[in-house]
Amino acid sequence: MLVNGLLLLVGFVFLLKGADFFVEAASSLARKMRVSEIAIGLTVVSFGTSAPELLVNVMASVQGSSSLVLSNVIGSNIFNILLILGVSGLIYPLVVQKNTVWKEIPFSLLAVVMLFTSVTMICSLPGEGLTISRLEGMIFLVIFVAFLLYVYRISGIDASIDVPLEHMSTLKIILFLLVGILGLVIGGRFVVTGAVALSSALGISQRIIGLTVVSAGTSLPELATSAVAAYRQKSDMAVGNVIGSNIFNILFILGISAIILPVEYDRAFNVEMIILGVATLFLFIAMFTGRKRKLDRWEALIMLLVFLMYLVYLIAGSDLYLQIR
Repeated sequence: MLVNGLLLLVGFVFLLKGADFFVEAASSLARKMRVSEIAIGLTVVSFGTSAPELLVNVMASVQGSSSLVLSNVIGSNIFNILLILGVSGLIYPLVVQKNTVWKEIPFSLLAVVMLFTSVTMICSLPGEGLTISRLEGMIFLVIFVAFLLYVYRISGIDASIDVPLEHMSTLKIILFLLVGILGLVIGGRFVVTGAVALSSALGISQRIIGLTVVSAGTSLPELATSAVAAYRQKSDMAVGNVIGSNIFNILFILGISAIILPVEYDRAFNVEMIILGVATLFLFIAMFTGRKRKLDRWEALIMLLVFLMYLVYLIAGSDLYLQIR
């Protein structure tokens, strides 16, 4: 069990450092091209911070671990909304652009609705289990491309963005991208192998391991990025990173996972789906309470308290807790 735990820990180190290299290089490239801050947050930073989830899910799909695939995506999205935006909003109240309120947050909610509809209505055919099919994975990817086209439209070239004189050279950017991807691949393989082995050794379901340990580990890049962005009062970057990551996780990562291998859906995830949908809806409503387009500290505190209650629910319902009792 100790070896499995160390393998999981080493995997997280590779994932975090790989994501760090990737985000630094990609952000430097975006700044060189003078892309707007919100566009960087929704795409470059979101993709970089979601890369751990992507690699973990690809490895889990190859190994046929559907429970780990779903728990990683759904758990990470819950972490992103309730914990990361909660922490960021406490650090500094987050004021966002009008487009974020009326387009990006609703798009994130649409992704949740699509996922829930996919596994409860479209796939629930008589005599069949609940499965996210390859066709639905392709549909997710098509919608994701539509999201990218929207971001491309709002990105533009922002002449007000200052490009540091001592910015990364093109060669260094390429090198950092390659090192980042390598770290992500190695880390993803270690995390999946360690998580599956650890769940077996402890007698805990892969669902619980995925919703807690794996989701928390793969969400660390988002937490670090949004917390720093909030501290520097870059609200668009902090919120754009989380919203973009949630859209990436469902439409792109889960879409890719389903294409590799159809994902079997366990009804036990219905609770997490409801929590994710309500949390996203709460974020949208929070934009209209108090000062418009602003996540106040008291609203961020509510999100953190809900997250803590969710953790208590998970721990109380885990197999290990029941065995101890």
